[in-house]
Amino acid sequence: MADSLKQILAKPIQLADQVIKAADEASASFRHECAELKYKSERLAGLLRQAARASSDLYERPTRRIIDETEQVLTKAHSLILKCRANGLVKRVFSIIPAAAFRKMSTQLENSIGDVSWLLRVSAPAGDRGDEYLGLPPIAANEPNLYLIWEQVATLYTGSLEERSDAAASLVSLARDNDRYGKLIIEEGGVGPLLKLLKEGKIEGQENAARAMGLLGRDPESVEHLLHAGICSVFAKILKDGPMKVQAVVAWAVSELAANYPKCQDLFAQHNIIRLLVSHLAFETVQEHSKYAIDRIKPTSIHAVVMASSNSNSNNTNTKKSNEEDENQVKSRMLHPLHPLGNGTASELHRVITSTMAMNATSKSDEGIQNQNSQTNQPKSNGLSNGKQTHQPHHQPSYSHSGINMKGRELENPETKANMKAMAARALWHLAKGNSPICRSITESRALLCFAVLLEKGRQDVQFNSAMAVMEITAMAEEDADLRRSAFKPNSPACKAVVDQVLKVIEKADSDLLIPCMKAVGNLARTFRATETGMIAPLVRLLDEREAEVSREACIALTKFACSENYLHLDHSKAIISAGGAKHLVQLVYFGEQIVQISALVLLCYIALHVPDSEELAKAEVLTVLEWASKQSSMTQEETIEALLQEARSRLELYQSRGSRGFH
Repeated sequence: MADSLKQILAKPIQLADQVIKAADEASASFRHECAELKYKSERLAGLLRQAARASSDLYERPTRRIIDETEQVLTKAHSLILKCRANGLVKRVFSIIPAAAFRKMSTQLENSIGDVSWLLRVSAPAGDRGDEYLGLPPIAANEPNLYLIWEQVATLYTGSLEERSDAAASLVSLARDNDRYGKLIIEEGGVGPLLKLLKEGKIEGQENAARAMGLLGRDPESVEHLLHAGICSVFAKILKDGPMKVQAVVAWAVSELAANYPKCQDLFAQHNIIRLLVSHLAFETVQEHSKYAIDRIKPTSIHAVVMASSNSNSNNTNTKKSNEEDENQVKSRMLHPLHPLGNGTASELHRVITSTMAMNATSKSDEGIQNQNSQTNQPKSNGLSNGKQTHQPHHQPSYSHSGINMKGRELENPETKANMKAMAARALWHLAKGNSPICRSITESRALLCFAVLLEKGRQDVQFNSAMAVMEITAMAEEDADLRRSAFKPNSPACKAVVDQVLKVIEKADSDLLIPCMKAVGNLARTFRATETGMIAPLVRLLDEREAEVSREACIALTKFACSENYLHLDHSKAIISAGGAKHLVQLVYFGEQIVQISALVLLCYIALHVPDSEELAKAEVLTVLEWASKQSSMTQEETIEALLQEARSRLELYQSRGSRGFH
């Protein structure tokens, strides 16, 4: 960079010398005006030569802009002075140059002197400047915030750690106030020194730098710039080794970048950030050392889990071969499936699952990690099992958590721990959105168990972010049959734990978690068995909710149970009718807000289509409702809805015309 800046500075220095030489040759008529321009050009030439000698220390972005402006000014000055040369009688007589032209040129040269002087001061080490006020360079007079950005970025390059931290905080304020300032910070070279501060600064400086990164990535173009600068590897290192307060801000920044540019999700995953975030989520939430422990053992009943625990406690230092033999014995004892709506309280389930995961901590390695090692060829330092780690009994504190150094973290204050979990959940939420491979990675880990525990016991923001993450994962599972079958198996303890907590939220129906939890249950509609109807009644009750959005989401969730694409649509439709859903839907179709009417009508059509001979539908006069709806243009605008409505009417007319006489 220094060589290129020297080349840039060479031309204005030459121009300044030419202006000085031409001024000496000016005619007597303009000697006074040219002398002033010569004096200022000499000052400017001296500053430019000083800048050339210090080119290695110059802040490149303002240097290029200032030198370009200075070059243009010197070119104009040279052209003006050439007109003042005495080359003949005729030219002397007819050379009329307004005095205003000299005054304007003098002002422009003075501004260039001010710009170059400011550039030298701002590029000097911050310690050498002391408390000197840099002032506003003339070039930034029309855009003072550009000058502020230059000054803070220059401090990031040359200041002490404390000064760089303050500069990063100033950039945070600017980026938060205006999206355009964020773009200017990127354009003016602020990303590089911010990343350097994030890697080597003190805690406060690292926090400020990470927060700035999150604020800078507000659009896809800006996020791409950050990715090209190497932000992923820096974030991964912080999430692995950094202070917890900084890790929380980094996790928030990851969530911001992923939300604003979903294409970066896979790049974060490649840098092991999913695993690191899950590890932070699991810290003091559930105790498990191996990411894939649940998949290895697959306990499907409390009895089997207890038997597995008794077998494993006999020897915590078994070899991998003996562990596999014990696992085969455990599998042979799995007699009673434990599905998502089975018996048992959440606290009992959590206790059993926790003990099981602690039991599995004695494993040296696992197939999933070995596969990932062979695919990604990551070094040992990335937190993957190397097959030589020593495991401690589950009742002792663990200082290694999926490659993260957890030593001393139990001493962090509760507020920091809770904030870390909230931001980790937020990051996983945005990373999982619309990304099936990442959802698979999350569900293969202990994250679902963590979400279940945090939904029950977490702080409000932790609960909300966990609910949103579960919603996005289940939304992806609804579209991806393989993910649905692997992550939400009916006998999965993690699935049961999550569903139990989600249903508790729906039954209470008094928190901000309600909407995402309703969506999550709807997304899982295809995973429930015919006998698992415990989620139907709470959703039906919400049809009578005063808030239109809640009623609408209840309709949408129930529609996923009753629609023809659901293999058990007949059983679920009957369950909705038994829970009293018909009368609520009739009221919503007639009197609900427009956003609710359509959703209620679709659900009512599916129920009428599948259970047309229902006495409850006849008593609720559903046929009359459908006939009325078919005449409302607002309800039949979509062809699919109109076709469904006509089919439901036909089925209802066929069955209820015969059975209606028996109802009276």
